[in-house]
Amino acid sequence: MEDDNKLSYFFLGLGLGVAVGVLFAPKSGEETREFLRSKAEEGTDYVKRRADDLRETASDAIDRSKEGIRRHKENLSAAVDAGKQAYREAVKTPLAD
Repeated sequence: MEDDNKLSYFFLGLGLGVAVGVLFAPKSGEETREFLRSKAEEGTDYVKRRADDLRETASDAIDRSKEGIRRHKENLSAAVDAGKQAYREAVKTPLAD
């Protein structure tokens, strides 16, 4: 949720910056358009980097989760096998009366 807020504020700031830049542009129209184009490309690059970072973080979290599930599955399987073995041994050995 916090990352969404940061991204929203980033785009709000970008939009306000563009608006103020156009209104008070000390450069010619062509120079201003080039400046705006470069800033838009910087914004696009930033969003792509953040998306890649988030994708990598999500991938790491998924990998850790899969590893945890695999360990729990192994532990449960070992416990079931131990229970089966204990049952077999209990059935083989008659109880002393």
